[in-house]
Parts: sequence; C-alpha cells; structure tokens
Amino acid sequence: MAATLPTLRILPVSALVPHEWHDDQRAWPLIEGLRASGLLRNPPIVTPFEDGSGRYMVLDGANRSTAFAQIGIPHILTQVVAASDPKLKLKKWNHVLWNWKPEALIEALRAALGPDFHELDSHIKRKQTRWPKKTLVWLQTPDGKAFIARTQATKLAERAAQLAKLAELYLRKAELDRTTAQRISELHDQYQNLTAVVVYPPFKVSDVLELSEAGILLPPGVTRFTVSPRALRVNYPLAELASAASLDNKNESLQRWIKQRMSTKGMRYYAEATVLYDE
Repeated sequence: MAATLPTLRILPVSALVPHEWHDDQRAWPLIEGLRASGLLRNPPIVTPFEDGSGRYMVLDGANRSTAFAQIGIPHILTQVVAASDPKLKLKKWNHVLWNWKPEALIEALRAALGPDFHELDSHIKRKQTRWPKKTLVWLQTPDGKAFIARTQATKLAERAAQLAKLAELYLRKAELDRTTAQRISELHDQYQNLTAVVVYPPFKVSDVLELSEAGILLPPGVTRFTVSPRALRVNYPLAELASAASLDNKNESLQRWIKQRMSTKGMRYYAEATVLYDE
C-alpha cells in the first residue's frame, strides 16, 4: 500500500497561498467544527511553487487553511502533490446564479463592459477549445437569451483580473452555486428565481500557479482540482498541530502516527471510484 499512499506533510499555515479569492466569513462554520471535534478531518491539497520560496499554492481547502489562520494554529496537515503529477487534474466549474433579477445582471455587465458585452445567437454551440481567444465568459438567462463578454487583453494576468471584476458584479448580489451545467435548460428543475448560468473558460495548472505566484486571484468556485489518491477522513489531532513542538518534530510525529495507523489496519485504500453516503 505504501507506494500508493498520499504524501502527507505538516506545513506552516503562513506558507500557504490561495489561488482564488473568497469570503473569510465562510471559514467560521469550519472553525466551530474544528473546535468541537478537535480534529482536522480532510487535509487541504497543496502544490509547491518552483521559486524556492518554500510556499505552496492551495489547490483545494482554502477555507480550512483560512480557518487555521484565524484560530491561530501555526501548522496544518496537508496533502502535497507536484504540479506535474499526471494524477493531478484541473477541470472547471461554472456559476449558477439565482435570487437576482436577470435584467439587473445584464444591465450591470453592459455598464461595466460596454461594447465588449453583447447578445449572441443562443443556438450556437461551440466547444470551449474553439472559443475566440478574446472570450471572457459566456452566459445564458432563464428566457434562453445568450450573451458573451469579451476582452482586449492578451496577457493572462490582465484576463484574470477582468474575470475577477466581472464576478464581483454578481457575487454580492446573487446567490451562487458551482455547476458543471453550460445551458440554463439544465438548471430549471433545480433552482427557483434563476438569474443566469455563467460559463468560464478552462485554465491549465501552470496558469493558476503563475497567477497565484504573482498574487492574482481567480474568482471563487471556478477551478476544480482533483488528485488520486486523495487523503480523506485523516482525523488528525489539532493538539498536535497547535503544540509548541518544532515543525521537524511535528512531521516526525506524523510519520510515526501514519505507521501506527498502517500497523493497526486503520487505513483503507480504494482503487475504484467511491461514493460515500455518510457525509
């Protein structure tokens, strides 16, 4: 089993860098859960920057790392994966919006983007790999109308900054969920008071690393990182992470803890895709 185990490592919370911006208030439910259980259940997934800084980009689990920072725990258990690991996959989410009038969204986008935002034929279906390079996002409203936002920017950082500004227009106004849907017709039965579905462009892992390293954050809930195998239900004691021991000593203790879990058959590896019904 050892060859297939995830790489678990305790890192300084201060060394973790987000790749998307988020509301710090979302960490409070996690803080309450952490304090009640005294355990870190699922470690964040991180990948190291290649600049020698000792920093790591958070791929998944930004709210957990934020919760640790707010509690004041200096170190956090993480699952470390190399950006070049073929088992690290980056897909994407789109945004489904509701509880804001579609007309208000369209008006706000027109005011912000001017001629770079316009309606187009909703029947046109084109794979994202064939989108024009100037496309920022594509969106559709409940009446079936489709719109496209374009940009004149050619640099990745400029495009990402524009995406963040675009998302900011609705993040404070509408309710939001992540979705894989690309057509509003896929969502009518799931939401009331639909506003729109906003379809984002795909990114590469190297794109996200470049942006994060430069301090440029993507809108929340756009990237979807997965890795296999994934360390879940680790349930590592917060007391170990919050102790005054050195980082080296904490990682030595972690390795002893992992070996003990293995020797007592306290770990299980699932080679197949698994669905859990007790979340």
